[in-house]
Amino acid sequence: MLDELIEYDRELFLYLNNLGNPTWDPFWLLMTDKWTAIPLYAVLLFLIYKKIGVKGTLITMVLVALMITCTDQLANLFKHGFERPRPCGQEGVKEATRFIAERCGRFGYFSAHASNSTALAVFVGLILKKFYPKLIYFLLFWALIVTYSRIYVGVHYPLDVITGMLIGTLLGLLFVVLHKFFFQKFKIVF
Repeated sequence: MLDELIEYDRELFLYLNNLGNPTWDPFWLLMTDKWTAIPLYAVLLFLIYKKIGVKGTLITMVLVALMITCTDQLANLFKHGFERPRPCGQEGVKEATRFIAERCGRFGYFSAHASNSTALAVFVGLILKKFYPKLIYFLLFWALIVTYSRIYVGVHYPLDVITGMLIGTLLGLLFVVLHKFFFQKFKIVF
C-alpha cells in the first residue's frame, strides 16, 4: 500500500510539475523565493503593532521566531529521518521533471516552505481574526501558492507539501494557544 501511495505521489508530481511553461517560470521562482514575502511580513508586523502595541508585538515576534524554528527543525528531522530523495534528484523521476529551481537539495520529506508559510498564515490569521476576519483567507491562499511553487520548480512531491501544510497548521494552532497564554500572563488586552 505504501508503494502504491508513493507511486501515485510521483505520478501526481509529474503531472503538476509538467503543467508549467517558461512563460510562468519567473512568477513561480519569485513565489518560491523566501525573500519575496518580506513586504507581506512588514505589513503583517505593522497590523500586529497597530492592534496590540509594542509589548504585544515583541511577544508575538518571539513566538513567530520560535514557531518558524520549530517548523524548520522538525522538517530537517523528518528529512534526515526518512531520507526521501527530492524529485529533482531521484532516478526515474528527475529525467521527466521540469526542474527550474536554483538548487535541488538532497532530501525532501517534508517541505519546510509549506510548513513555515502555513504555520505563519494560521498563526497570524487567527490572532488578527478579531480585527481582520478575512485576512486568514488571504494568508492561506498565499501559503497555498508558496506550497504549490515547490512542486512547480521541481523540488518537492505533493505528499511533501501536504505533510508540510498539515504540520504547519498544527504548529500554527499550538502557537495561537501559546500566544493567548502569554497575553493572559502579561495582562495584554487586545
